[in-house]
Amino acid sequence: MKFICPNIIFIAFLLSTATITSSQSESSETNIISRFQQFLKIKTDHPTPNYKQSSDFLTSQAKCLSLQSQTIEHVPGKPLVLLKWTGTSPELPAIMLYSHTDVVPAEHDKWDHPPFEAHLDSEGRIYARGSQDMKCVSMQYLEALRKLKEWGFQPKRSIYLAFAPDEEIGGHDGAEKFSLSRVFQDLNVGIVLDEGLASPDDYYRAFYAERSPWWLKIKAVGIPGHGAKLYDNSAMENLLKSIEIIRRYRASQFDLIKAGLKADGEVISINMAFLKAGTPSPTTRAESGKYTTAVPLFIVIRHPSQIGYDGCQKKFALVSCHSDAMADI
Repeated sequence: MKFICPNIIFIAFLLSTATITSSQSESSETNIISRFQQFLKIKTDHPTPNYKQSSDFLTSQAKCLSLQSQTIEHVPGKPLVLLKWTGTSPELPAIMLYSHTDVVPAEHDKWDHPPFEAHLDSEGRIYARGSQDMKCVSMQYLEALRKLKEWGFQPKRSIYLAFAPDEEIGGHDGAEKFSLSRVFQDLNVGIVLDEGLASPDDYYRAFYAERSPWWLKIKAVGIPGHGAKLYDNSAMENLLKSIEIIRRYRASQFDLIKAGLKADGEVISINMAFLKAGTPSPTTRAESGKYTTAVPLFIVIRHPSQIGYDGCQKKFALVSCHSDAMADI
């Protein structure tokens, strides 16, 4: 994966009274890239992320920046690293800069360069798992604070940096438990900035809302039978009706983007994640060409905040109304 500098908006938020300059020494840039590469080389991919090494790296960076640090484990083996820069008016609601340390698995044979070597090519591109999602943002937070401290800037509000585990597998043991904890409540956080989308150019885009996730399972039912015969009203045949409805709606959302009528974040994204079908056998192959009475399809949907969950649910009620399938919301 190529690293392209993603959007980041908190610098302007913090520097309302500071003067920003774009000049930067070559040695400083080299050090920034080197630190980024160090972080990328830490294997925090699932299913066995090396959280200890990642936490050690982050706390060492905190020490260099004279930031307070603590490591919190709501679940053993899944540490959340919390850093703090105390403001001049710590009683004010604080700013939290959030990121996650885990990354998704990498299929090494599909990479131009090994995904955990953080290869830097002649054009300045870094190839590494996590280079965009989202170790780049983690390091941009740290590097922004490093630069602010070099300028002698002192924030009015306290600033927290939270580096959470577990995000790529749901975040239930990381951000979710942290947000419900007394530790988080006592921080008096007024705003949290999270990950956004990578920018293909030199412009930073500000995102002020997040689409909400909706996981949907459609279970198609039908008459079972043997692959040697033709049966009407099979589960897979019924499922195809729902898939076609989803495909058409998905295409309509693409058309809105292509026509310039809506931006990426204003449409409902819908992706068919995985399908379970067939009768399993000890060899994991479909047994004697038999097919089953029920076939589940798992779908990932993200809808804009202005549509809401109820509005999205109404739009997709047609999936179960127009086919012999049941939606498990």
